[in-house]
Amino acid sequence: MTSAGIVLAGGRSSRMGTPKAGLEWHGSTLLRRTVEVLAQAVDGPVLVVAAPGQGLPALPGGVRVVTDPEPAGRGPVVGLATGLRAAGELGAATAFCCATDLPFLHPAYVRRVLAALTGDDVDVALPHVGGHRQPLAAGYLTSLAPTLAAMSEAGELRLGALFPKVRTRELTPATLLADPDLARADPHLESVTNVNSPDDYAAARSRPRP
Repeated sequence: MTSAGIVLAGGRSSRMGTPKAGLEWHGSTLLRRTVEVLAQAVDGPVLVVAAPGQGLPALPGGVRVVTDPEPAGRGPVVGLATGLRAAGELGAATAFCCATDLPFLHPAYVRRVLAALTGDDVDVALPHVGGHRQPLAAGYLTSLAPTLAAMSEAGELRLGALFPKVRTRELTPATLLADPDLARADPHLESVTNVNSPDDYAAARSRPRP
């Protein structure tokens, strides 16, 4: 199955005070790094879902930008529906969907999550790492776009409400790290580490470039 990469770029942390997509990252930006990682890991299109009127930093050629019909701050349900619908129209059956603020995301993690979507019994591959579900570092069938759109129309903006409605496969750390490529490349599963505050960003930025 052809897979897409989708980045939801409209996120803004109230503690960060600035859009995360444009944060500097070793001479580039967090958004550019994220889309470059996805481009290495998927065999289909890479899409960025932006909030209406959102300015984006420079992106690599070939990356498609689609606009979320809802303003930033309303959560990821609508943005995910928009991205999955666009990816499906471009011929992708599955998609790895993530936030822009995953500075240690590794292609091996993306590939491992997408591999868990194979078969006829799963709609979402949902990692459970660090004691939390990771819905913005997860794999989705693009055919879920109408389900997410219906949730939005009904006023259900909690992404967590999707998982009881569909066939969700939770991926534990042990399950993820059973993949030798991922175990070698990211043994502590830092791929899911995000930056929600200036301190988080400073700590991540102080480390050597991945």
